[in-house]
Amino acid sequence: MRQRRRAGTCRARWWSAAVLGVGGLALAGCAVGPRYSRVPAPTPAEYKEMPPHWKTAQPSDQISKGKWWELYQDASLNTLEDRISVSNQTLKSTQAQFEQARALVRQTRSSYYPTITAGVSATRNHESVHRPFGNLSSSNTYTDLVLPVDASYEVDVWGRVRRTVEAARANAQASAADVESVSLSLHAELAFDYFQVHTLDAEAQLLDSTVVAYAKALELTQNRYAGGIASQVDVAQAQTQLETTRAQAIDVRVQRAQFEHAIAVLVGQPASTFSLPTEPLANIPPVIPVGLPSDLLERRPDIASSERQMAQANALIGVAKAAYYPTITLSASGGFEGSTISNWFSGPSGFILGSASAVVTAFDAGRRRAVNDQAKSFYDQTVANYRQSVLAAFQDVEDDLAALRILEEEAQTQQAAVASAEHSLTLSNNRYKGGVATYLEVILAQSTALNDERTAVEIAGRRMGASVLLIKAIGGGWTTAKLPIVENQSPQQPAGQ
Repeated sequence: MRQRRRAGTCRARWWSAAVLGVGGLALAGCAVGPRYSRVPAPTPAEYKEMPPHWKTAQPSDQISKGKWWELYQDASLNTLEDRISVSNQTLKSTQAQFEQARALVRQTRSSYYPTITAGVSATRNHESVHRPFGNLSSSNTYTDLVLPVDASYEVDVWGRVRRTVEAARANAQASAADVESVSLSLHAELAFDYFQVHTLDAEAQLLDSTVVAYAKALELTQNRYAGGIASQVDVAQAQTQLETTRAQAIDVRVQRAQFEHAIAVLVGQPASTFSLPTEPLANIPPVIPVGLPSDLLERRPDIASSERQMAQANALIGVAKAAYYPTITLSASGGFEGSTISNWFSGPSGFILGSASAVVTAFDAGRRRAVNDQAKSFYDQTVANYRQSVLAAFQDVEDDLAALRILEEEAQTQQAAVASAEHSLTLSNNRYKGGVATYLEVILAQSTALNDERTAVEIAGRRMGASVLLIKAIGGGWTTAKLPIVENQSPQQPAGQ
């Protein structure tokens, strides 16, 4: 019993010394490689295409919550948008990728701690009596029972583990930003398709009402022909105009069906079981709280993803540099070994072994230098990608601001054209009924009026679509503050890493 207690005391002292040594080395260690800081990106002071009456717009509660589609005050749209987060399979796939990245962080963080293995083995040996140096007087059969516990730990003196964890954490945050980017794109695509469906409903309603008007015009022309006032050519022209418009009304419904099917896929429902009620577009674009250009760097998830990829590449440079320094490993092994079960766990059967090693690569024919150069080049690539994503983001905002501004002017001008075309059609009808003009004049006036009215409907749909794309361009209310921490930092991690 005294021997067992003495052995336990020795093991405790050994482990205490080992833990203190590991702690001292870890605290004294430094993470090699450059410290990360976000590179500057070209940011304008203000948007060039910002409409003057939008400069005082303040972010609304809907934008701050991320449910930007509530700005349109459409209950049906709100219901469909909420279904994306639950049922869209593309979004689920991206979320699964994020979970993989987060698991990788936990995997790399495990290197902060020792690896401990345990096992048990029982061996029955019978050795040859005629073996070299064999002893004929001793037994050549024996049993070896071993219960070992092995521990190994790489001391992170140069920060290789810390940089690896840093890279994995940045990669996971980039994956989280990708999830938000995909989510934003899917929500924006649904809203865009939704307004396109109702734009086509408005166009179909216009064509249906025009078909009714053209049918009455045909009936009037047929009556005039029967009375000998109009010619058969007038009847044929009226009939042609009517059937052409009917064909256009049918074609519009083909496009509507395709957009409806696209919405079904977005909400995770078979297209054959999904339908939207017919409802002509009556909305006008809401005022979008765009904010300052400098805010865009924090509000676009794709920019956040590019920035986190840049941080990951910076950490990988540290991992590559750590290969130039020795790898310091502490190992320990202990347990019990005996020849029988009765003496297996007795004090004298205990054993313990400790070791430390430092290994450095003396020659690798330039492999480490190549890996280091590759890491630096990869970082340069991510920097260029980040700056390009910023430039593309500002382009998106300017494009959509310009589209909204110009389409608003075009809509006003087009309404004037519609009013003029309708007045011209009225005059042509009166002239034809009075026998002053031919029916060809009426047909030309009808075609002009219908084209102007269809253009006005299309402009209204384009304005709604541009407002959706603008919200997408400014990030839809998302900010980098919503990026997950993923895992808490290790106490060994220096501040700012």
